[in-house]
Amino acid sequence: MCSRKCSKCIGITLLPLAACAIVSNILLYFPNGRVLQLSEITDVVWFFHGILGAGILVILPAFMMLGGGGAGCCANRCGMLLSVVLAVLGFAGGVYCAVISSLGLIWGPLCDTGDGEYLYPFRNGTLEDNYLFNQTTWSICKEPENIILWNVALFSILLAIGVIEAILCFIQVISGLTGLICGSCMRKRKVGMQ
Repeated sequence: MCSRKCSKCIGITLLPLAACAIVSNILLYFPNGRVLQLSEITDVVWFFHGILGAGILVILPAFMMLGGGGAGCCANRCGMLLSVVLAVLGFAGGVYCAVISSLGLIWGPLCDTGDGEYLYPFRNGTLEDNYLFNQTTWSICKEPENIILWNVALFSILLAIGVIEAILCFIQVISGLTGLICGSCMRKRKVGMQ
């Protein structure tokens, strides 16, 4: 397969993933559809891992990959090098999103435990008796309603998106390096040699 065709397929796949990551991250700011005070939003959300990491940092290489699928656009070495550099940027964005999402899942949400004060009831420094595996502890959080389910669902989606994007961008790095070293399409090289 030509590295240009591979780039185009990866680019087409990355765009909806990046859009889903941005939407998922934005939804984390509105737990259960409610508007909260800034001080009542889980701190990990402010790292913009879905908006910046899995969103913008992945959209840039996705557009380059889509443009690289055209005839002659990615056939030059400079275009291939730029594609590789942007794919590395996308890989970093996907990894960043996956790491921050993992921390969001492990640390748990900021919530009101019934006394009117927002705190992190599940940050105890250990993974023993983690709230993810013990749903009976979820009743600790009184406000916002269903905050734990909201955070677990959205952080899990962002974790999966980040991992998939990182894998796809890594594949593009390998494909781009192969195209950079060997030429953008092996079939054209064989035809040119005859």
